[in-house]
Amino acid sequence: MAELRLGPLLRYADGSTATVWVEASRPCTVEVRCADGADGAAPTFQVAGHHYALVEVGGLTPGTATAYEVFLDDAPVWPPPGSRFPPSQIRTLADDGGEVRVAFGSCRWAAPPAGGKDPVGPDALDSLAIRLAADPTAERPDVLLLLGDQVYADEVSDATKEKIAARRGLEDAPGAEVADYEEYTWLYYESWLDPEVRWLLSTVPTCMVFDDHDVIDDWNTSASWLADMRATPWWRERLLSGLMSYWVHQHLGNLTPAELAADPLYAAVRETSDGTDLLRDFAGRADTEPASVRWSYRRDFGRVRLVMVDSRAARVLDEDERSMLDPGERTWLREQVLDGVGSYDHLLIGTSLPWLLPHLVHDAEEWDAALCRGERGARWARFGEKLRRGADLEHWAAFPESFTALADLIAEVGTGTTAPASVLVLSGDVHHAYAAEPRWPDGSGPDARVLQLTCSPVHNSVPPTIRVGFRFGWSAAARALGRRLRRHGRCPRPPVNWRRTGGPWFGNQLMSLTLRGRSARLRLERARADGSLATVTESDLTP
Repeated sequence: MAELRLGPLLRYADGSTATVWVEASRPCTVEVRCADGADGAAPTFQVAGHHYALVEVGGLTPGTATAYEVFLDDAPVWPPPGSRFPPSQIRTLADDGGEVRVAFGSCRWAAPPAGGKDPVGPDALDSLAIRLAADPTAERPDVLLLLGDQVYADEVSDATKEKIAARRGLEDAPGAEVADYEEYTWLYYESWLDPEVRWLLSTVPTCMVFDDHDVIDDWNTSASWLADMRATPWWRERLLSGLMSYWVHQHLGNLTPAELAADPLYAAVRETSDGTDLLRDFAGRADTEPASVRWSYRRDFGRVRLVMVDSRAARVLDEDERSMLDPGERTWLREQVLDGVGSYDHLLIGTSLPWLLPHLVHDAEEWDAALCRGERGARWARFGEKLRRGADLEHWAAFPESFTALADLIAEVGTGTTAPASVLVLSGDVHHAYAAEPRWPDGSGPDARVLQLTCSPVHNSVPPTIRVGFRFGWSAAARALGRRLRRHGRCPRPPVNWRRTGGPWFGNQLMSLTLRGRSARLRLERARADGSLATVTESDLTP
């Protein structure tokens, strides 16, 4: 008899259709049955000895909520008997879009086993689940955006370290880090089988994107970094396994049913008895020909548009052509943002890495990029590369032309009578939260309200010294120091100035947006030891 190994995860939901992801213990047919009569079924597909299904549920009624159950070969497996949580539900969007609630955050290190001491404090996703389970009628997100570092392949828990030691030992590289697909599955089990999180992901739709720790810290920092990694005997298996597991566990659920139906790889994997080799070949092409694969995607929620941008795998790393996005990705982003301008009231640009950073951090990254491309000679270039790797200087600011291109695109889409009310760049990565607002010179900026909204971590920590550094990074003294770095690197002035409008805030936290018509409201909540979420700040972004 098949058993439910992982899931269900409610991934996509619009007015009439949803997708539900599961992993089963063996080949079977997965069926989702809703209380209102809507249903869907799909056979599992196999990757590396694991069996998965992504079930499309059709016939849902717009603007409603319906409980659902999961069956494997007609045997009920979800909800589990005696569950302490309310029934999982599929909530659909109203035909007119109406009010849309978006929650987001990043950087979630797996919670310890039940009863274990949590070294990084309460988990914000656990706290959100506790709130929703206590009151199923309470305000809940229409979508939860997980903006990177869903798993930590390079910072495993003690329990996972013990499993690695029992399987292959820790003497050989990569040591106490995951090495292959099987070990990646352990990370997802540890993260997504947390009881509160498992229930939350079963009842709140999610959109996900990777960041570096989903593969390795500072993934794709530079061309020389990549060359060094490729010279190690363990890197290729680690990268291919990371991309394969990401495709299965995260990427598929990001796609709309129409995109899934048109995806040749998805069709091929489902049609073969074992899709491992097909998926491995795909991951190999993604490594050697990154421009041939697109991990970015777009979702529309009524009159709210989300464009999720891959800011890791789509990079061009050659120092003379360094770019956050390859040419095809840049064209795609522009097309998605400008498609039907006037048909949406709010544009959300999701990118794991912040576009606007504390001023000193931004200036240091752009200065370092100038050194690395040889602006001050070969000796400074070697120093710049060493500093880039040691200090993680690889955000949008470290790709100056990409930083400017994004500023120009935001100004273009945000200007004119058809402009949205807001353009909000949603990011994580930096283990604190803040809001920053850009200003274009000479009043030439867009009509839309533009903000960088950064929220991290969901469940992790930041050392006290780093907290001091982030606070200092916004100060007037830091700006003066940054100007000196820019002069040394012969860096031009940035195309925009910006000011911090909120934060920095520290702790395990989630941001949420409430979007209705042309109004937008922001809330930041922090997880507390008693399992609750406390509001840190709340404000209107647009009238």
